[in-house]
Amino acid sequence: MQRYIIAIDQSTSATKAVLFSEQCFVVNRINVAHKQYYPRQGWVEHDAEEIYQNTVSAIRQVVEKVKSELPTDEEVHFSIAITNQRETVVVWNRLTGKPVCNAVVWQCQRGAEICNSLKEQGYTEMIKEKTGLIIDPYFSASGVKWILDNVEGARQQANRGELLLGTIDTWLIWKLTEGKVHATDYTNASRTLLYNIHTLDWDNELLSLFTIPHTMVPKALPCDAVYGDTTVEDVFSEPVQIAGVLGDSHGALAGQMCFEPGMGKATYGTGSSVMVNIGENAVLAPEGLVTSVGFAAQGKVFYAFEGNIHCTGATIKWLVEKLRLIESPAVIEQLALSVSDNGGVYLVPAFAGLGAPWWNSHAKAMICGMTLGTETGHICRATLEAIAYQVKDLIDLMTCNAGVDLKELRVDGGPTKNKLLMQFQADMLDAPINRSDVEEASAMGAMLMNGLARGLWKDLDEVARLRTTDNRITPTMGMEQREQLYTGWKEAVKMVNI
Repeated sequence: MQRYIIAIDQSTSATKAVLFSEQCFVVNRINVAHKQYYPRQGWVEHDAEEIYQNTVSAIRQVVEKVKSELPTDEEVHFSIAITNQRETVVVWNRLTGKPVCNAVVWQCQRGAEICNSLKEQGYTEMIKEKTGLIIDPYFSASGVKWILDNVEGARQQANRGELLLGTIDTWLIWKLTEGKVHATDYTNASRTLLYNIHTLDWDNELLSLFTIPHTMVPKALPCDAVYGDTTVEDVFSEPVQIAGVLGDSHGALAGQMCFEPGMGKATYGTGSSVMVNIGENAVLAPEGLVTSVGFAAQGKVFYAFEGNIHCTGATIKWLVEKLRLIESPAVIEQLALSVSDNGGVYLVPAFAGLGAPWWNSHAKAMICGMTLGTETGHICRATLEAIAYQVKDLIDLMTCNAGVDLKELRVDGGPTKNKLLMQFQADMLDAPINRSDVEEASAMGAMLMNGLARGLWKDLDEVARLRTTDNRITPTMGMEQREQLYTGWKEAVKMVNI
């Protein structure tokens, strides 16, 4: 018998079905894009019905393809896991099964006035204490309140107990189980501004604050739970299990197997997402960072600090497209290696202001320290070093406040192919960098939770041993040189932080 796990990776732009063998190898993947709606400036919507239909289509395609490649008499067993774009929220009628409007996407700003009002009323600290989050339309609650306040008849339906809410995982589970299961996992719940991360329950005070009836919220379960059964609209002749659910960033943390406190993951892209496992205590994050449930498995809940950097890969793109200093991102490492060091040049990529730990939205980008001896190589090197400095800024903030040491940073994304950058990152953190060859880190995390839920693996230690590649880069720089370089970075930041 062939056994497979289909991990649904439902992202902001598309729905992907990733077919894994139970030996953790990617067998196939199908990607189906969905439309983005921008009805007003600052508003972003998705059609939840389209996302569901695309999910069914992706599953059907991946199942048909694998079956076509097996002998006709070969027995095949499937199960389904889900990882999803976080914070995007759907409100639907449980009697008709229809959304009352399009989904409010995490990028949407329609809840800004609601959030500003709560800040003005002094609720910032109370909400952060309970949820680990800041008051922002990025999170789901203000989107739900806006729907109830502005969609005709929605408030009345909600008061009658007819409406349900959920992040995309919840919506897909409800649809796939034909309305039998209204559930989410702890990680997605922890991104709504309605969930108390200490009690692991929906908070009545927060629900009241956002005027959301308790009857609307789903049941919250650990990531490694069995959520229900589905035939996926008769794709399967017999029901298969839905097991293993978590938000996409949390999926990457689990997929990178950061199961121990002090282990973190960084995804290098246009910007960079950094998340560090801080253990089983929900420590409040420093200003501008958030605390969320990292993942919940095997009867334990691990929390994480999370922060985002605006410009990492985007800075390299700027060198190519705007400054036209280099022909392509591929040549930056070669040029950076043409000089022995940065020559005293620092680039502070505050193109969208300074984020954590500086928090100055008015700051502007700057290159400083240039002389008549400055070459293209120095600026290229300063660009790569700036990426590593920004990650260090966040990691230092996280580990100091959590009282943990960084054991290892597991990294993914295109820029991780740059050996100079990765070595410099290890040197700045004074900790090992471990480059992943897993392209589908979020889907991998959901797949691992699926296996734990179904007893395929007995515990996290057994799962951790499944990581067969070890592309570790260890620090080689001395403390004095590291401190000297980092002091130069901080001095450069001061110049723009005025």
